[in-house]
Parts: sequence; structure tokens; C-alpha cells
Amino acid sequence: MRSAEFPYLSAYPTTLHDQVRPLLESGELGQRLVAKYPQPTRLKSDHLLREYVLELKNQFLKRAPPLSKICFDDKIGSLQGALGLHTHISRMQGSKLQAKNELRIASLLRTFPEEFLHMVVVHELAHLREKDHNKAFYQLCCHMEPRYHEFELDLRLYLTAEDAAKLDRSINVRS
Repeated sequence: MRSAEFPYLSAYPTTLHDQVRPLLESGELGQRLVAKYPQPTRLKSDHLLREYVLELKNQFLKRAPPLSKICFDDKIGSLQGALGLHTHISRMQGSKLQAKNELRIASLLRTFPEEFLHMVVVHELAHLREKDHNKAFYQLCCHMEPRYHEFELDLRLYLTAEDAAKLDRSINVRS
């Protein structure tokens, strides 16, 4: 695989791509990640996700605007370049402006390690305070989860390994 074929790692230096390539080709990348993160998340329902998100919000972002909806969403996923979405909707209702904040998490994270779900939730919660991906945004992410950058990279590696495994399976099916 060429470096351009690592869409989840495109923002990372080619030296990382060079380290990932042999691990991916040998199948070792996926094995290492599964060994590091052996347990899938326990948060399988929208109800459990809502409790988890609100607990984090109350711990770190008490004065942030409330969330009207928190759910897993089958319509978003890594192919769209997002694993979570934070939306802010403003509507006029009569003479009043009503604002709603929603947090949606890709349903595929139900099968991923909880550390990755946690990282995506932290990322989306940080958007309640910081709209842009700037220095303040990432400082807030690291305040809420000190291992944020480690989990983000590992999630990107996990997605890369998973895509390669799907490709291998489709090649084997055709053979």
C-alpha cells in the first residue's frame, strides 16, 4: 500500500506510514491493537450512551448548553470521515429562538473498544465549547482525556487495519 492509501492516517507523516505498512502487510497491526484493547465497549444502547455522555458533560462542561439528543446513528461512519457528529440547530418558534444541541455517535463504535468510543465522545463534547479544531479545542480534549491523542492515533490505526482485513476477505472470497 502506498501512503495515499492510508486515508485515516493522511494527516500523519510518511514516516508513520512507513512503520505501519509492514505491520499491516503481516497482519500484526490488527493483532497488536486487539491485544492493547481487548474489550469492546459495554455501551450498546442509546440509553447507556446518554448516561455516559451526560456524566462526562457534568464532570467537565457543567455550564455548556444542554444536549437535547444523544444517540448512536447508523447513518454516520468512517466512510463519511466522521465517527461522531455534534449539531447545533436554531429554529424560530413563534417569537422565540430555540436552540438544540445533538450528539450522534456512529453505530459501528458499539463493537469497538470503549477507549475509542470515549475519545469520540470527548471530541464531540469539546465542540460544545469550541467549534473549531484549534489549540483550545485540543487542550480541552486533553483535559477531559489525557490520553486523547494516543486513543485518536490508535483508532485511526484500528480503522486502517479493519479496512485492510475487509479488503483481504473480499479478495479471498473472489479467489
